[in-house]
Amino acid sequence: MILIMLKFYNTLSRKKEAFKPRKSKKVNFFVCGPTVYDFAHIGHARTYIIFDAIVKYLKYKKFKVFYLQNITDVDDKIINRAKEKNIRSEELAKEFERSYFEDMEILEVNNVSKYAKATEYIKEIISQVERLLKKGFAYQLEDGIYYNVSKFKNYGKLAKRTILQAEDGVSRIDEGINKKNKGDFCLWKFSKPDEPKWPSPWGEGRPGWHIEDTAISEKYFGPQYDIHGGAKDLIFPHHEAEIAQIEAISDKKPFVKYWLHTGFLTVNGQKMSKSLNNFITIKDFLKDNPARILRFLIIKNHYRSPIDYTEKMILQSKKELERMDEFIDKIQNPKSKIPARIATQSVAGGQNKAKFKISKYEESFNKALEDDFNTPKAVAVIFDLINKGNALIAGNKLTKTDSKSILKFLQDIDSFFGFIFTEKEKQKIPKEILALAKERETYRQQKNWQKADEMRKKISDLGYQIKDTAESFKIKKID
Repeated sequence: MILIMLKFYNTLSRKKEAFKPRKSKKVNFFVCGPTVYDFAHIGHARTYIIFDAIVKYLKYKKFKVFYLQNITDVDDKIINRAKEKNIRSEELAKEFERSYFEDMEILEVNNVSKYAKATEYIKEIISQVERLLKKGFAYQLEDGIYYNVSKFKNYGKLAKRTILQAEDGVSRIDEGINKKNKGDFCLWKFSKPDEPKWPSPWGEGRPGWHIEDTAISEKYFGPQYDIHGGAKDLIFPHHEAEIAQIEAISDKKPFVKYWLHTGFLTVNGQKMSKSLNNFITIKDFLKDNPARILRFLIIKNHYRSPIDYTEKMILQSKKELERMDEFIDKIQNPKSKIPARIATQSVAGGQNKAKFKISKYEESFNKALEDDFNTPKAVAVIFDLINKGNALIAGNKLTKTDSKSILKFLQDIDSFFGFIFTEKEKQKIPKEILALAKERETYRQQKNWQKADEMRKKISDLGYQIKDTAESFKIKKID
């Protein structure tokens, strides 16, 4: 049943708003994906885990969600890093794209309906640039086609800045020569020698950073859709530029009905940076910790709040999950006989009041998530449930019916939280599957990705799923 009280904090309005999709139960949801020039880090994990959980929650509430995520596989950062490594930029992008997908699979970020690589939408990108030029919102210089921010009346409305404020002290704004305004950004860059390039009406070049997102979202959703998600640092200039592009093209407002942004993640009180030696990739984290820990410590914090990542936080998360595991083990494998009576039964013509009501916890849990996906409150409900359950177990008062209702509730909500239950006990894997997995691992070590993918498909066709880990791989039977 869809909850009509569900609310999200909308960055555009700076307030919580009742969630009402544009088309009944159908939700079109776009999240900015990675620029694949390096390994994904725990800051990326924060954004993609939380939006994965929100999408799964919406599906749990019977919304029909199409979750679209772009992959920026052509960009200055990719080109510069490829030059440093003396390899082709396409090769570098494919390597880190593959690494990103491996990380997401291990973190169980698995509800994206469509991954869209920028280089596969050049036709759509060129179409948008042509329309912006035709309507007078863009102009051509010697190094590319630029968007004229002064032509868009409400530029800065998402970040709550005037055009002049928007142009001051902002990183990742294109530094073109002879731009009309400091904040003008490049829509199409004319390529330099040895750079990726595609033919266009204005000359060979490649897309700017902002234009790919609106070209891709327009392709699948049209000029307007329901939710756009991303990290807080993308509000300006990236998301501001998206609004300016598509609303100028379509003359329709708003481009997106709800803007959701995740808070910053710092490490020991400092911004994550390689120069500070505190840059933690997802793979670094997974060398010492299970993926479940990362999902938990991210989800138990509110998505809009900052997270300061520390070793103390990891230890605390481990302890909390251990409490959860111990409780689940108690109700799954009781050492003492649990009373078989039901929670409420007739006694001498009357009724005993139930000692445990799962509905109370379900109501509190749902109320928390209805309120802008308030996961800290929702997680607190889970631990209240554990405390109550442990007290009843200690007094031998938790019935089998109670245990079943608790397990069902926890299993239901873990369909979108993904940290409550541990992996099933290892199943006996057939020798044939193990041989294919080992062969695939050899190909991976050799970076023969085509052969590795062929082996993965063979394993999948035989009914097994393989997950890559920092050390090796895991195999499980597909349910």
